[in-house]
Amino acid sequence: MHSFKPHPLALAVTLVLTSPLALAQQSNTSETEEKAERIEQIVVTGTRVAGRSVSDTAVPIDIVSAESLTRAGSTELNQVLSTALPSFNFPRPGLTDGTDTVRPATLRGLGPDQSLVLVNSKRRHSASLVNVNGSVGRGSSAVDLNTIPTAAIGSVEVLRDGASAQYGSDAIAGVLNVRLREASEGGNFTTSYGWRESTYTTPTTPPPAGATWSAPANIERSRTDGETLTLSGWRGFDLGNNAFLTVSAEYKDAERTERGGWDYRQQYPLVNGQFDERETFFNRFSAWYGEPELEQFTLFANAGKTLDNGKIYGWLSYQDREARSAGFYRPANDSRNIPEIYPNGFLPIIAPDVTDASAAVGYEFDVGEWTIDTSLVWGQNRMAFTIENTLNRSIGPLSKTEFDAGGFRYGQAVFNLSGVRSFNVDGLASPLNVATGIEMRRERYSIFAGEPDSWRNGGVLLNGAPTPSGAQVFPGFRPSNEVRETRRALGAYVDLEANLTDNMLGSVAVRAEDYSDFGSNVTGKAALRYDFTDNFAIRGSLQNGFRAPSLQQQNFTATSTNFINGVPFDITTFPVSDPVAQALGAQALDAEESVNYSLGTVFRIGGVSVTIDGYRIDIDDRIVLSENLTAANVRDYLTSQGFIGIGGGRFFINGVDTETKGVDVVINWSLPTDKLGLFDFTLVGNYNETKVTSVPETSQLSALNPAPTLFGRVNVLTFEKGTPKDKYGATVNWSFDNLSATLKATRYGEVLAPGTTPATDFILSPKTLVDLEARYEFNDNWTLAFGADNIFDQYPDAFPINLNTTGATSFSNYSPFGRSGRLFYGRVAYNF
Repeated sequence: MHSFKPHPLALAVTLVLTSPLALAQQSNTSETEEKAERIEQIVVTGTRVAGRSVSDTAVPIDIVSAESLTRAGSTELNQVLSTALPSFNFPRPGLTDGTDTVRPATLRGLGPDQSLVLVNSKRRHSASLVNVNGSVGRGSSAVDLNTIPTAAIGSVEVLRDGASAQYGSDAIAGVLNVRLREASEGGNFTTSYGWRESTYTTPTTPPPAGATWSAPANIERSRTDGETLTLSGWRGFDLGNNAFLTVSAEYKDAERTERGGWDYRQQYPLVNGQFDERETFFNRFSAWYGEPELEQFTLFANAGKTLDNGKIYGWLSYQDREARSAGFYRPANDSRNIPEIYPNGFLPIIAPDVTDASAAVGYEFDVGEWTIDTSLVWGQNRMAFTIENTLNRSIGPLSKTEFDAGGFRYGQAVFNLSGVRSFNVDGLASPLNVATGIEMRRERYSIFAGEPDSWRNGGVLLNGAPTPSGAQVFPGFRPSNEVRETRRALGAYVDLEANLTDNMLGSVAVRAEDYSDFGSNVTGKAALRYDFTDNFAIRGSLQNGFRAPSLQQQNFTATSTNFINGVPFDITTFPVSDPVAQALGAQALDAEESVNYSLGTVFRIGGVSVTIDGYRIDIDDRIVLSENLTAANVRDYLTSQGFIGIGGGRFFINGVDTETKGVDVVINWSLPTDKLGLFDFTLVGNYNETKVTSVPETSQLSALNPAPTLFGRVNVLTFEKGTPKDKYGATVNWSFDNLSATLKATRYGEVLAPGTTPATDFILSPKTLVDLEARYEFNDNWTLAFGADNIFDQYPDAFPINLNTTGATSFSNYSPFGRSGRLFYGRVAYNF
């Protein structure tokens, strides 16, 4: 690993968490609270009725406890949830620029931005990054769950049902509500260390004829890398007068993993017609294809105070994440290289710095029979790019090798005012719970330019021809790309819930929202549950939902310059307001609209509880990023419209319609024994199928001959087959005296890595990953754990050589579990 350099703030927080005062507070409060929550399983997501049990809801809800979040080698929230939830997937793409650092997750095979994320039931701000490269989630901008450390979490409630009528935009696939830890005493400090110990096999492409280097047809490669040190902890403070403060912090230092293939290509120019002798000694595992190098510090503080007539609450969060990942290797003989700077070629490094912060304050109080809750929540995410070990070819040998490439920022402020009370209504078997409220939201998005050398063309020629502009691998944002946009949204809702009869629970919700940039939307939801016996019930819901176009999708823009026959053409990702995009048929983005249907059953057989929920989600006018429209007839058309020097580009557009249907199964069984201890079994399963029923067209492009494709085969098949069509998981938690263990097995179903033609499609066969962890509690304070994730070292199927043209990309980015192999780890926890 590189040298250990903890953030100064991390050191300060560590001293607070482990101070002598903390050591004096010997308490098992955390453990007691954890057991109590596991028994009661009270939820606040999907219902506004106080005290509703998860087993009594009209819609499917999963609860992931704080305890289960720690029983894994990974400390990433997205990764842990992907093994706990039946339809939650977290692919780990590489060589995808900023998406290597801020990775999207999906629920029920839908887009990363079609699930709503809440923190303490309040809307969380999204990341500023737009995923524009060829990965699952292309064109989306979603919340980065990895900005929330597991130490700060009390539980995660996952509503696997549409909920736009209850919570507003984005809640098409479901809602994830992260409930922060609330503690007035006690604490925990945990140190974990892990590394990858793995072996993989990749096919190799034969080198050119007469080459002085060679490799077998398949190379088996062993790797020890990805060393990761994580320091985390939390501490509860009793502030007196019924007030608490819980401070949580995490420091993470992770080395990269490298799972690239063998670079068969000629690297150097010929010398007197012969291959350069350096070819023989060149390290042909030249790529950084794997997990990024990362250093991050995260701090959360959650506080509350009970008053005579209510309570005040609030929280703060901050994260600084510095990451480094790579682009494709530029050989020494590459026209993009300058041999005077890099005589052996170079591997450009993308090094984003992501800063994320949030703050919230709220007041809950009673007015007559009403419980009123008012809050103000602010959040911001900033991503700034530094490009290292690179050059600007057009500047020549005087080019810098490191550039400030600019970046983007997204911010959100949300004000909520809500009220809840119950009314006695004749004919109902319970009081009618009435919840109503308003939400006002202000969002802002900006792009800031990089230094001039990161994007400009310096005019240096190569063999009389112009050379590429800007920093290699990631040209900087230009002043012409800079934007600063805001919008406002106002929403109001009414939510009713009651027992219609002794056996039937019903709920309805209606919500109206108005946006300053695209207009209004009204959504509604109805849900029913009927309990035939204490052990058997059916439930279902019907609703329409929506997702507003994000500011990122409406305003993101970036430009690169390509030379075609020596003539410079700008290739741009256009905002829809740009005249060039409008000439190609772009229009102001409208909301995605959905209709959700669900029907399920809940039953118990002895000590076994089972939920089975089927669903169908029809979405119209999904917002997508178009193909790159750079054909000659597109350039000619733009020239005829007066846009000289524009080589084409891409833009966001409504128009993709999809149908998604599937089923989720969750089975829980607790088995206490006298001599072998306690066994908790959980089985989860998901089958999911998506079909694209319509793709967008514009009259301007349709009139060209041949008409360019606006949303092509690769993107259509990514929607339909880019996530597992089925996924099954089994978890066994065992405890006996001071010993405990967790065994997990997750089977990921078939995935298609689509090509531009059927001949280049690649099917990733089903794979099963097994995780094992053992723990020993020395006493009430100290716990030691050892484990392995992916203990049998499973990999996705390796690309054949025709799909790995540089040798770097041994595996597909569509793999639902990444491609880093086995992780060994150890963990020491101290509770006080």
